[in-house]
Amino acid sequence: MSSLSLNQKKLQKRLYRLAGEAVADFNMIEEGDKVMVCLSGGKDSYAMLDVLLHLQKVAPIKFSLVAVNMDQKQPGFPEHVLPAYLEAVGVEYHIIEKDTYSVVKEKIPEGKTTCSLCSRLRRGTLYTYADEIGATKMALGHHRDDILETFFLNMFFGGTLKAMPPKLLSDDGRNVVIRPLAYCKEKDIADYAQLQGFPIIPCNLCGSQENLQRQVVKGMLQEWETKTPGRLDIMFRALQNVVPSQLADRQLFDFASLTIDQQAEPRFLDVMSL
Repeated sequence: MSSLSLNQKKLQKRLYRLAGEAVADFNMIEEGDKVMVCLSGGKDSYAMLDVLLHLQKVAPIKFSLVAVNMDQKQPGFPEHVLPAYLEAVGVEYHIIEKDTYSVVKEKIPEGKTTCSLCSRLRRGTLYTYADEIGATKMALGHHRDDILETFFLNMFFGGTLKAMPPKLLSDDGRNVVIRPLAYCKEKDIADYAQLQGFPIIPCNLCGSQENLQRQVVKGMLQEWETKTPGRLDIMFRALQNVVPSQLADRQLFDFASLTIDQQAEPRFLDVMSL
């Protein structure tokens, strides 16, 4: 850090602090954990590995890290980049070779969105591999903006109020997924990736797909933040302050059993205090 400017040091400290708070708040990592760090070669996963390496040094507990990348056999994928970087930083790593590229291209018509199928195939492979290497936690690089975008995508297009939780137990109960960057802003991560000179590998499986619903939602949130700075912080806090009785989910709150409390004292508004 000695070679960094004051603002650069503040950026690094902010990311380290926010990631540390997320890990502590959700008890993401415990004594003796073996954390499988899922690396895509994008800015987020590089930043996550950097943060976890820092936490490994300063945390009061001992845990191990193993980086895992899934080579999906996209044409032109630079296979040497991640191994070279991981060897340079001294991290144990594994490369899973699985041709999901061909599966996606075969199943998804030209021009249609590939992200959903690609994500499912990748996630299933990584879950299985985590079991094979005895990983107790599986770390993904999703950040605050990803979580907010997912919330609005589910609300607008899925009819559900849900996002990406910072910590998740998989459906089969065999894997615990953690998102150490849950409190971190995408802009900070992008600035940090540029500062550190991470060797970014762009995802070219699906092309640009500029009209993806996620891109539309991302643009909406960025416009809101530009017009009202701090709005995304407020919205993220809202995800942490849910009041079930003020929504309309009958499974979440027992509306049917609400009755008048005959013993309750009447509450009157003190107009003099207005």
